[in-house]
Amino acid sequence: MKALHTDLYQLTMAAGYFESGKVDESAVFELFVRRLPANRDYLIAAGLQQAVEYLLSLRFTDEQVDYLRSLSQFQRASAGFWEYLLAFRFTGDLFAMPEGTPYFAWEPVAIVRGPLIEAQIPETYLLSTIGFQSMIAAKAARVVEAAQGRSVVEFGSRRAHGPEAGVFAGRAAYVAGCVGTSDVEAGFQFGIPVFGTSAHSWVLSFPREIDAFRCLQDLLGSGSVYLIDSYDTVEGAKRAASLGRPLWGVRLDSGDLAVLSRQVRAILDEAGLQDAKIMATSDLNESRIAELIEAGAPIDVFGVGTELATSADAPSVAAVYKMAEITSGTERRLVAKYSSDKHTFPGAKQVFRYSDGDVIGLSDECQPARSDNKRAKALLRPVILGGNLVEELPTTSAIRDYCAQAVRQLSPGHTVEYSRQMLAVSEQLRNEPHL
Repeated sequence: MKALHTDLYQLTMAAGYFESGKVDESAVFELFVRRLPANRDYLIAAGLQQAVEYLLSLRFTDEQVDYLRSLSQFQRASAGFWEYLLAFRFTGDLFAMPEGTPYFAWEPVAIVRGPLIEAQIPETYLLSTIGFQSMIAAKAARVVEAAQGRSVVEFGSRRAHGPEAGVFAGRAAYVAGCVGTSDVEAGFQFGIPVFGTSAHSWVLSFPREIDAFRCLQDLLGSGSVYLIDSYDTVEGAKRAASLGRPLWGVRLDSGDLAVLSRQVRAILDEAGLQDAKIMATSDLNESRIAELIEAGAPIDVFGVGTELATSADAPSVAAVYKMAEITSGTERRLVAKYSSDKHTFPGAKQVFRYSDGDVIGLSDECQPARSDNKRAKALLRPVILGGNLVEELPTTSAIRDYCAQAVRQLSPGHTVEYSRQMLAVSEQLRNEPHL
């Protein structure tokens, strides 16, 4: 039960809303990023599956309610609030960009609409799961692009910020184009191909390196990948080649990967193993991969760990979850913040994508075809309506295919702008008195 996977203030606000008589009010909240992380041209929508599972299963148990009641912050909450929490279900709506969609700063990637308390409580969880996976997917997209068609495997579970983060990093990386992950739980949960070789401890546990290779070959057959740098990489390659088939290939994990990969390739080819692959690991990222490819390194597969599973160069995103509308009875109010550096725009929104750019407009707008007859595609789609899933979510593999297509369709000079109506509404609200 994930009801307490939240910040305390979500629940103190919920109690405050309840005691203030706001139970019957409804609101619209939007999840977006104020700015893109460093070195990112876009983010990739990811984490929607986990967001949906969370919303549809959101419950408070007796034990959780008893814990909350014990906290000093809730000593003045009425019995009615605790009864409300015990009966709590998400009955609202969720609109979101399909997973795998590239998106930009200020564009809502998800919108929650529903009773005020129901829309408020999910903030922390939604920011966490969508923000994290979008961040990892964007990093993975850069790594995959740098690899120029060569395969990339996500290898970062051991360096991820916790076991659950490792699972979702594997999922997000696969969505963005990696061919698989080393995380077995990610493979189990999401049907992602899993990859693994052996550690240096495997080689060191045998008296002779070739004995370690031979035993691995007996076990794995055509899936054998020999880690050949425990002692001398070139000699290790010769020993691996001497065993012949079956094998998948060898892995390089240290040293000058460009020079060593050429030497190893020559050894494998001379042994008639032209189809054997070379995998490279060792603190790789998109810059290092680009350098290796530019140097002509004959590397077939890159295993990327720490830098990918933690998005090391940009390990956080400026994701926020802000109210855009509130309705009490028949009165609907558009709301926005106008504080310095943290302003927002009022009203429920839609993101309209043309082939050369996006327009952020109000949700009830219709964007016309442009002079060149280019038509817009509305990116935010209904996922949950009235607390019920609209349709079955796509498989992780289908999301991956969609992501590849969506990224290819982005134009080099892709722009983002607000519609005239959006700007006019924002300016009108800014000029209204708020005190």
